[in-house]
Amino acid sequence: MSNENLAIAAVINGRAVSRDEVFAWEAKRIPKAARKIGLAVPRGDLARHKAAFTDSKLALGADEIRRRLSRDIRVSDVVARATTRLSFGRRATSVCDLHVTGGSAKEFVDWFTDTGRDDYARSMIAAHPDHFLIDTAPDGRQEVIETTGGSPLATRFFVDYDDTSPLVTPRDTAFPIDAAGVARADGGLAIGGVRHEFRDEPNGFHARLCVEFPLLTAPNMIAAHRWHLACEFSNWIEAAFAEQ
Repeated sequence: MSNENLAIAAVINGRAVSRDEVFAWEAKRIPKAARKIGLAVPRGDLARHKAAFTDSKLALGADEIRRRLSRDIRVSDVVARATTRLSFGRRATSVCDLHVTGGSAKEFVDWFTDTGRDDYARSMIAAHPDHFLIDTAPDGRQEVIETTGGSPLATRFFVDYDDTSPLVTPRDTAFPIDAAGVARADGGLAIGGVRHEFRDEPNGFHARLCVEFPLLTAPNMIAAHRWHLACEFSNWIEAAFAEQ
């Protein structure tokens, strides 16, 4: 696959957002994420920043990342459980649309869900400065440690792509390809989930990206997470269609 003719246009809260705007948002997140994990802020242009920071996070290893972020994880877990219980199953959604020129929905989702790729671990971490750990747990769930949206805290949760029963966002049949799952706290409480849907368009494909949070999640976090989605999925799409 090649990304020679690939172009990505985002729509956030009804506004068209250029790739350069998403790059600028991503660049501002790198020093914040570096301070969060206790690493030096990389220097150079954005591409060098991203590569160097990804290398540094991967070099720490999963156990060290969990140790360095243990306080954040403990506090954010308490917050997530409290907002979930007080929301009584109601959810707020953070949605971003990406319109991609080039490639196809199936090609991307096949790449995205292929955990056996040699570059899988690196591609997951490289997609966003606030991705600290994305790993497969022994029970098959995806362990994620990241700073979600505009939260001041890193959080840890587990995504089960085989379970969509707790989701409140209905399946949209206009999007034939779906990547959805529940997000659970350690211990099993459903604290949210994802409903990412994809369909081909005449010159490429459309990705509708949706994350469910407990209803009482702060509105600024919901708004910031739209940019988080635009950043990570734009980077994943470019990686998927990069020349092999």
